[in-house]
Amino acid sequence: MGLGTNNVTITTAATFIPEIWSDETVAAYKKNLVLANLVMKMNFKGKKGDVIHVPAPTRGSASAKAASTQVTLIAATESEVQVAIDKHFEYSRLIEDIVEAQALSSLRQFYTADAGYALAKQVDTSLIELGRSTNGGAGTNVYATGAFIGGDGTSAYVAASNNESALTDAAIRRTIQRMDDTDTPMDGRFFVIPPSSRNTLMGLARYTEQAFVGGTNNTIRTGEIGNLYGIPVFVSSNCDTGSGTNNPRVCLMGHKDSMVLVEQVGIRSQIQYKQEYLATLYTSDTLYGVQILRAAASSGAAKSASMFALLVPA
Repeated sequence: MGLGTNNVTITTAATFIPEIWSDETVAAYKKNLVLANLVMKMNFKGKKGDVIHVPAPTRGSASAKAASTQVTLIAATESEVQVAIDKHFEYSRLIEDIVEAQALSSLRQFYTADAGYALAKQVDTSLIELGRSTNGGAGTNVYATGAFIGGDGTSAYVAASNNESALTDAAIRRTIQRMDDTDTPMDGRFFVIPPSSRNTLMGLARYTEQAFVGGTNNTIRTGEIGNLYGIPVFVSSNCDTGSGTNNPRVCLMGHKDSMVLVEQVGIRSQIQYKQEYLATLYTSDTLYGVQILRAAASSGAAKSASMFALLVPA
């Protein structure tokens, strides 16, 4: 007897093969990350513990060498940055058998892509919110009291005052100067802005000149839209608006060493058949922690600063 056409194959049973779910989710996750791809990332997968201790040594300085004298010894009490791994997020769907029987296979692809996007957005948002704590700000506080306004990059944002303003060339140059003044390396800098600020930049002729902005073919893949004064610019809808009545969006200019993302459980996908529901439970989750490594002190004085926040209208 010849083979029939109704055999169960790896294609028809794809929704019951965990590797496919996982591969598709991880791919979507990586595709939708923006800020997480720009900062320091530490792999803590498979290791025990809930706090990571990252050494934070003090910068040294060169000393003049006088003839016939001992060299000048440098000694400093080094500090550390502690990263709590306390963020566990999941995305779950319970797919009933009737759906399994009647839906197209593209349903699985939607769920895995949606899971990857949701988890990527959450990780990026955690970093964006952390960026609000730069300049001595209050972190996830919607008012971001340590941030400067986008109009000039100099005036401090005043809580609940609605004094945030659209991004300007002056603010960009002032923020670059702040980073230069704190000896932030040129290599590894980035500028993440919300869609509203991209709209502002597109209205300024100098930012639309090819010679100034520079071309890129990675906009869809990475969110990068060009280069301003030697700093790659990325657009992210995750530049959160907080949860208060006054919701300015945040722009972050920083260096890759300004923040760290520690992953203890990377994106994983699991499925389990639930007979009591006659359904398949699909869950993707991740466990991670984020922390500022170098930011400005609350007094406004530089402290190895490599991250600054600007607030703009939503």
